[in-house]
Amino acid sequence: MKKVKSVNRALCIAFAILSLTVSCAHQPAASLTESVKPPTIGKPLPQISLSTPEGSSIRTYLGLSNATSESFILGEIEYNILLIEIFSMYCPLCQREAPTVNQLYKKIRADQKLSGKIKMIGIGVGNSAFEVGVFKKKYGVEFPLFADSNLKIHKKLGQVRTPYFIAICNQGEMKNRIVISKLGGIGDPHNFLKSMSELADCR
Repeated sequence: MKKVKSVNRALCIAFAILSLTVSCAHQPAASLTESVKPPTIGKPLPQISLSTPEGSSIRTYLGLSNATSESFILGEIEYNILLIEIFSMYCPLCQREAPTVNQLYKKIRADQKLSGKIKMIGIGVGNSAFEVGVFKKKYGVEFPLFADSNLKIHKKLGQVRTPYFIAICNQGEMKNRIVISKLGGIGDPHNFLKSMSELADCR
């Protein structure tokens, strides 16, 4: 009897770990008739609408100080390059990557030439505003994070796995065009910022 209970307990634990792994990937299966593709460099980003943040400092950072509606689209943010992190608070790699992403943000903010050109936001796929807030507080994330609890944005972005990084340009012919589309970590923040700075004056 004890042996049976031990086997059952082991199976339950294995199932729980498997369930967590699947949920961390945050890549719901597409329907048979639905074509799902990840963001492609050179292509425009689908229109994404987010809830207007209440904090004045966040609004100022995004250039939304005069926003009056409850939502805004990414094109309203003031930037040359916008880096978007697609994450989930339940994703172990997102958790491990958080300090590195924070370093990248601080390097951008500390650079007078880049701080006004490159902006960063994060979108928590499948996460409520509460869950996003927990992630933000636990990992000391300073850049704005937004919730995508119904996975509506995630579906628009091809149901990519997490973490996923997308950068879009807001200049000239490259306006709203994807210039970075990357699954996984960013690697060394200094090198990643170097590649970002080369894109900051995209035309």
